[in-house]
Amino acid sequence: MRHGKKFNHLSRKTAHRKSLLSNMACSLIEHKKINTTLAKAKALRKYVEPLITKSKTDTTHSRRVVFSYLKQKEAVSELFREVASKVADRPGGYTRIIKLNPRLGDNAEMAIIELVDYNELMLSDKTSKTKKTRRRRTKKSTSDIAEVVASTESTEQTLSDTEVVASTETTDQTVLDTEVVASTETTDQTVTDAEVIEDVVEETKSKEEKATDEESKEEDSKSDSETDKKE
Repeated sequence: MRHGKKFNHLSRKTAHRKSLLSNMACSLIEHKKINTTLAKAKALRKYVEPLITKSKTDTTHSRRVVFSYLKQKEAVSELFREVASKVADRPGGYTRIIKLNPRLGDNAEMAIIELVDYNELMLSDKTSKTKKTRRRRTKKSTSDIAEVVASTESTEQTLSDTEVVASTETTDQTVLDTEVVASTETTDQTVTDAEVIEDVVEETKSKEEKATDEESKEEDSKSDSETDKKE
């Protein structure tokens, strides 16, 4: 019975399962990425991540402990020389599992397991993205409150100054408009006065001409009457 045994046996006996995980761990360290089933990838993650953590302390004891699990000198040297320096700043979570389409034939769930620090595409995407900022409500000190009040007062003062300048500009514009209107009215008034004077002068001229014509007619009539009397 398997009471209390929570790990996945992978349908294998103990020796077969250990040799399977050891070979997969060596392949992951060498190639930095392998393609396998989802169940094996999850079992491998629990198997290889403690070994990567152990490789951060490069001592003879840690090398012997890791070698007892991997059984390959090349994989152990690769782990302690390159991988350990690459993941030195990471506190854990050295691997990533990416699910794939089911396998043709038995429809098994497939996945890719890879070392996080060796995926250059995702690392470049993370560096290009901007950091998100979160607003948090915190109690402000008295100095901060005073600075905020001073800044608000300064902004209000600048706004009032701009309003005063705008009002003066509008008043100047209205004064100029009234002056223009008054000048136009005076010019119109002078034009009308000149026209009236011209009309009066023409009327007087016409009256004088009429008077002279009447006088000339009277003289002609008188001269005619005198000639008639003499005859």
